[in-house]
Amino acid sequence: MNNKIRKATHADAGRLAVSLARAFDDDPFISWLVRKDNKRVHGMERLFHTCLTDLSLQHNNVFTTEDCTGGALWYPPGKSEISFARQMTLAHKMIPVVGLTGLIRMVWAMEQIGRRHSKERYYYLQFLGVVPENQGKGMGGALLEPILEICDREKCGAMLENSKEKNIAFYRRFGFNVIGEFYPGKSAPPLWSMWRSAKS
Repeated sequence: MNNKIRKATHADAGRLAVSLARAFDDDPFISWLVRKDNKRVHGMERLFHTCLTDLSLQHNNVFTTEDCTGGALWYPPGKSEISFARQMTLAHKMIPVVGLTGLIRMVWAMEQIGRRHSKERYYYLQFLGVVPENQGKGMGGALLEPILEICDREKCGAMLENSKEKNIAFYRRFGFNVIGEFYPGKSAPPLWSMWRSAKS
């Protein structure tokens, strides 16, 4: 395992998408969104590849390890909201991943998430994931640190939605606190909104 952290590039998108798909294989929220048939694994990889290449990498705040076995997809202040129009331009990529009814669920969920975002200035963590065999070895914290250091330097907040109750304790170690719990759709599992204030 290599814990050296660097910024990801478009050349990393394929390998990183595979790693994130493995990391989120048992994630309740992602499982609620993504198809359940024998094309699920491919769908998961396509979901993360689209998030990387069409959304997050353009902001130059995606971090990964040397071997792309973990990643953190951050958005800078004011760039985390994905408009309905932008979601529709990506619909053709998402329908094979979630299906038509799943696309409706996804759009609704994004709306519910966006409504709960702070009006303050903040960096947004969309995804943080590490392949299962490397979890619990400090890689997740290492992937968080570059942007959290920027947040402290710029006196800026950080925000995320956590989809596993057991991960609340992990994020608390880095200064995040739960500010709300909600269900982003009918039959959806809960999400916990978490906020981190800049350290003085």
